[in-house]
Amino acid sequence: MSKLQVLAVASEFYPLVKTGGLADVAGALPGALTEEDVTVTTLLPGYPAVLAGLQGAEAVLERPDLFGGPARLVAGRSEGARILAIEAPHLFGRDGNPYVDGRGVDWPDNAQRFAALARVGADLARGLIPGWRPDVVHGHDWQAGLVPAYLRFTEGPAAPFVMTIHNLAFGGRFSSDILPSLGLPWGAYSLDGVEYYGAIGFLKAGVRLADRITTVSPTYAREICTPEGGFGMDGLLRARGADLSGILNGIDTTVWNPGKDAALPQTFTRKTLDDRAANKAALCARFGLKPDALLFGVVSRLTTQKGLDLLPASLPTLRRLGAAIVILGAGQPELEQAIQLAAQPGEMGLFLGYDEHLAHLIYGGADALLIPSRFEPCGLTQLCAMRYGCLPVVTRVGGLADTVIDANEAALAAEVATGFQMPVADTASLDLVLERVAAVWEDQDAWTRMQRNAMKAEVGWARSAARYAALFRELAA
Repeated sequence: MSKLQVLAVASEFYPLVKTGGLADVAGALPGALTEEDVTVTTLLPGYPAVLAGLQGAEAVLERPDLFGGPARLVAGRSEGARILAIEAPHLFGRDGNPYVDGRGVDWPDNAQRFAALARVGADLARGLIPGWRPDVVHGHDWQAGLVPAYLRFTEGPAAPFVMTIHNLAFGGRFSSDILPSLGLPWGAYSLDGVEYYGAIGFLKAGVRLADRITTVSPTYAREICTPEGGFGMDGLLRARGADLSGILNGIDTTVWNPGKDAALPQTFTRKTLDDRAANKAALCARFGLKPDALLFGVVSRLTTQKGLDLLPASLPTLRRLGAAIVILGAGQPELEQAIQLAAQPGEMGLFLGYDEHLAHLIYGGADALLIPSRFEPCGLTQLCAMRYGCLPVVTRVGGLADTVIDANEAALAAEVATGFQMPVADTASLDLVLERVAAVWEDQDAWTRMQRNAMKAEVGWARSAARYAALFRELAA
């Protein structure tokens, strides 16, 4: 089998830059694909953190003008991964969040910034680097959505393009007035191009013009073809149904490994689950909680999409059950405030922000992880939790439905349950599932069996990488 060359185009890449799960996927999938004889080179914006983190960096190309200023293409590596970064200070030379300023407001030139990323991706698909042209281009989310638009509306042969939708809610929508500044002809502004309800849609363009479309779980692939889950693109996605598939995300099981995790006070395995108690004790001590209580964790953006607006109304249920909760995350200011005001001393630990070390400790110490999302394309936190014997409590949507086996009567009897599902994201359902969790918690033998089931579940990339490799080879052929 010949080695396939794939160019990935992404706006984030763990460990160089991360705001969410996209970075984890973009960072982990290339390594998994090496087992399938696929070599991935990832094109990234040259944020300061990216350029500072590259090993062996060297300039390979220069462009006198890229959307308003000079740029150069820098090649290097990150922990073995092959990286191309666009060094363009006028576009990407900003510290902090890649998408918003220090006030949380979108950068006003985001359309041009990520059009530049897509334009360079399209040029690489046509052989911009002498002697190298990828067999396939793989774009991640709206920031890469214009790659096939540049390929369609400019001349020359190019590699085929795969569009992966990580979250359809973020579509990259901008005013139609900016089309000339993107270097696209007015002919591109059509239903068969970038037009999206009177505006320009980056992700819509990718969905319409890609050779194949994937999303991050089979259930989410069905959900986005409905009016409820399609964000106005359900008709287009149904029309392209033959080219759409759902491939589950995985996690990097070398990073998320409770047996070797330096972030834990005590490492453990399925065979040494009793050692896990030391992590729970450390977590409870940090936040002043009782170590013998049922402990829930949250590692999430604090948003209504994640269903965490339901939490304040359900705190009395947690209180009645004698449970406690530790929350790591940040998001909507009004939701942060509501959670803070609803809590009573000794029942909640709250860290507003993100701390990678604390995330590992929550997975390794909490008894259950709460994920009451209204929609969830795939979700990675439930996979990390399962790996660490922290039982996920989820809504039956998207990848949560595909990865968590509910602890119903039949699954408990068959000893296959790995977590808890609730049918919809509302307060009544959340209260009921919390009571179910507490009931199983009372039977520690059943709880331990569920932990061991969760820890042996396949949460890595092997099977999904094989599916991506098969798709890439089909297109390259």
